Amino acid sequence: MLRWILAILGYLFYRFPGAIAGFLIGGILDRMTVKTRTSASAFGPSKTVSPADFELHLLSLASLVIKADGNVSQTELDYVRQYFVQAYGKERANATFRLFNEVIKKREISAQNICNLLRQRTRYESRLQILHFLFSIANADGRVSELEVNEINKIAGFLGVFSRDFESIKAMFFKNPDSAYKILEIDRNATDAEVKNAFRAMAKKYHPDKLTHLDEAHRKGGEEKFKKVQEAYDQIRKERGI
Repeated sequence: MLRWILAILGYLFYRFPGAIAGFLIGGILDRMTVKTRTSASAFGPSKTVSPADFELHLLSLASLVIKADGNVSQTELDYVRQYFVQAYGKERANATFRLFNEVIKKREISAQNICNLLRQRTRYESRLQILHFLFSIANADGRVSELEVNEINKIAGFLGVFSRDFESIKAMFFKNPDSAYKILEIDRNATDAEVKNAFRAMAKKYHPDKLTHLDEAHRKGGEEKFKKVQEAYDQIRKERGI
């Protein structure tokens, strides 16, 4: 919070250079404050990442996915902006985009460094939602390219997401005969009992209640994952007559 106050004050006196300096100084002070806290954060059980840093990290990862196939799609850019406005409000989203364009975008973005920080300071279910968000960006133009999948897969590895969870979320964006089974993290030759057990396990893993600590847009993404699990189970039940 302090970084935004100092950024505003810096802008009033020295325009954008002052805003950037104020934000960076405020960030240092914010992190010093965070280190003294003992209570859990909304984004992690012990160590914390500030909401402002989380937003910038999320936007940085989004930019990597958008640029992955060498084609910067306006549809994908619009999706990200709309998502941020819905999650954080127009004023706060615009401030994040401005700072990203003025400072972060001019540097080389390291997915590994960002993900290492998020891996340490966010809950696992939050990281699953980050992957769903990244796939949603790639799919905004109606097609998820192989290069985009590879970039998201790399990010998933850095985030410490299990491969079966990555494949489950990936399957939500691809239609093929095995998609429903991949969403439930089982093989086509699974027994009916195994299908039912897999559905219960996945419904528990992706239940929206696990994301109540996040903003509305992130919770909505959780609901979409939960719906895909239900649809996958219903499809398999219909195919098998169970």
